[in-house]
Amino acid sequence: MDTEKNQKLGQYIGQLIRGENLSEESAYNAFRMVLANEVSEMHQGAFLAALTAKGETAEEVAGGWKAVYEFDTVKVNFEGLAVVDNCGTGMDTFKTFNISTAASLVAAAGGVKIARHGARAITSSCGTVDMVELLGVDVECGVDLVKKSVTEAGIGLFNGMSSQVHPLALGRILSQICFGSPLNIAASLAHPGLPKFAVRGVYSPALLQPVAEVMQAIGYSDAIIIYGAIDGSDKGMDEASVCGETVGARLSGGKIEPISFVPEEVGVSLHAPELLISEKNRDIAAKNMCELLAGRGSTAQNDAVILNSSLIFYVQNQVSSIQDGVARAREILLSGRAFETLEQWVSVQNRDADAGLAKLAALTCG
Repeated sequence: MDTEKNQKLGQYIGQLIRGENLSEESAYNAFRMVLANEVSEMHQGAFLAALTAKGETAEEVAGGWKAVYEFDTVKVNFEGLAVVDNCGTGMDTFKTFNISTAASLVAAAGGVKIARHGARAITSSCGTVDMVELLGVDVECGVDLVKKSVTEAGIGLFNGMSSQVHPLALGRILSQICFGSPLNIAASLAHPGLPKFAVRGVYSPALLQPVAEVMQAIGYSDAIIIYGAIDGSDKGMDEASVCGETVGARLSGGKIEPISFVPEEVGVSLHAPELLISEKNRDIAAKNMCELLAGRGSTAQNDAVILNSSLIFYVQNQVSSIQDGVARAREILLSGRAFETLEQWVSVQNRDADAGLAKLAALTCG
């Protein structure tokens, strides 16, 4: 390792420990050294921990995003196609089933072009990439095949921990840390296609405004950033909540404004959180996902997916309110059309479509 660079990163770490903020340029330089593995792993971990403990600013997240996007992201041009990303940062304190995955399929079945950028599980039992891989989607393919899937099937997923998408370092680092850090946020924003629309969950309400400011700065025109609370608990989720209040920030028309709502205000019911807990057995979780997408999920699971789907319709201005989005999402989910979209996705985002479809069929017929 370069002693001089270890010393430089050590200076940044010292600033953070003293509670001093880094400039965007300093954060960019620090993240570049981490991504390039130019400093010791001890310094890399200390930097991420110190930045997390201090609390990240919008400038620091922006510096991290710039480093990941410029230095470690394969770029994709969607050529004017209006695509939407819906994902969470992960690292939330309450682990639900894969709500955002199901919501993306409902939205795609409703005509939204979904270009997701997700990761494998780090602290949960089954992350976005893990789930869709179990369903038969090829998550280790190149970005051109993902682009084709978005265009033809209406949905695609860029694997944020794959060398096909981030060839240098991201997978190496994320697979070694088990706590939420600004790198999770910066990495999730380093989307190969730089969409203009997004629904993004964060693991702390303190991140809502900084993340919204960064998203505005890097070119998003419309976004909803959310954190879901659980009534009577200090735990929360990086999804809109059917267990308590959802708080968020809405970026639209060049302005960032706070939003909040409880389930009953937008057309879904309040549910006990234990009804949404993630299934630790991945095979069972995948079978349950198929049942849900076919319109045979539980009321609590349905409402969670419907609410989060509604935000996707709302952020792309396809409905005039979250309530209208709920009504639209409910009809799609209960009709089973989301499962048909899943079949199309598996067929297109695959280097071996027959193998992928056989994998999906085994879940539904086994």
